[in-house]
Amino acid sequence: MSEPSPLPVAAGLHHVGHVVRDMGQATELYRRLGFTVSAPAYPVHPDTAEPFGVANSHVYFPGGFVELVAVIGDGARMPAQARPIPLRVPDDRLPGLVAAVRATAAGITSFLGRFEGVHIMIANTPDIDGVAAGLTADGVGHGGVHAVRRPVETGEGTRMEPVRYLEISDPGLPPGRVPEGRVGFAENGPAEASADRPPTGHPNGATGLVECLLCVDDPALPELRRRYGTYFGPAGDGRVVRFDQANLTVAAASALADLLPDEHPPALPAFVAYTVSVRDVAATERLLRGNDVPVTRTGRGEMFVPADAALGAAIVFRQDA
Repeated sequence: MSEPSPLPVAAGLHHVGHVVRDMGQATELYRRLGFTVSAPAYPVHPDTAEPFGVANSHVYFPGGFVELVAVIGDGARMPAQARPIPLRVPDDRLPGLVAAVRATAAGITSFLGRFEGVHIMIANTPDIDGVAAGLTADGVGHGGVHAVRRPVETGEGTRMEPVRYLEISDPGLPPGRVPEGRVGFAENGPAEASADRPPTGHPNGATGLVECLLCVDDPALPELRRRYGTYFGPAGDGRVVRFDQANLTVAAASALADLLPDEHPPALPAFVAYTVSVRDVAATERLLRGNDVPVTRTGRGEMFVPADAALGAAIVFRQDA
């Protein structure tokens, strides 16, 4: 009898990606929500000096973040606070890089064709190579391990830190895609994982990214539970299933009203909400109401901002234990 393949190793959420139509509107909203938001980064074509592709901004937490993602339209102007990121590569590599950036923009555009909201969920892992091997052994398609660099705040200032990642691919869909969007793993570099990294202060008292909620049609739940079991390990039965390794909860559509009353996703499957922990949830609520942000309660009594007030993604605020 063959030995079972090792399960991928996950350690919570690395980030979720909130895909928006207007970066300026999104950063303004997130600041009203009480988050500290980084200046948006805009790739700039080295030949035309025009922004193109995909802009992004971040809400940082220890070990993870929320990413705001927007497609840069033709002729778009960068907001005053934006950071231009010139694409500097050898001339012979520029066409390939431009094609890759445009392909990413096309993928984000396809997400917006479904709805504005969360379409990306990446789990944290200390061993991305082990994850890749485990997924391959279990017959899960993925695009292999890639590396990028992103700015990280350290005790000695901002430095560019390597991040290695992979994205899971579903048969019949474009590379790096599953029916609900983009799902994968990322391994932080040493500065990002260091306990010496200075905390990011948020006016709303947010301390971490602690959960993501995925909703599916009831008949699709068993297959999705099986599929995610190969990503993050098995989970129990029921209309609500939690994958603790990834801080992911999956709910059947029939259970959503008990979790997030009055939430009605425009398409399924979908990442319908994410949760952040806060130091003092009462103080957070006062800040939100003071900024004219509507709040309501989940089925378990936690505060959340409805999706229709947060660009398609319900945001739950949980008291930090």
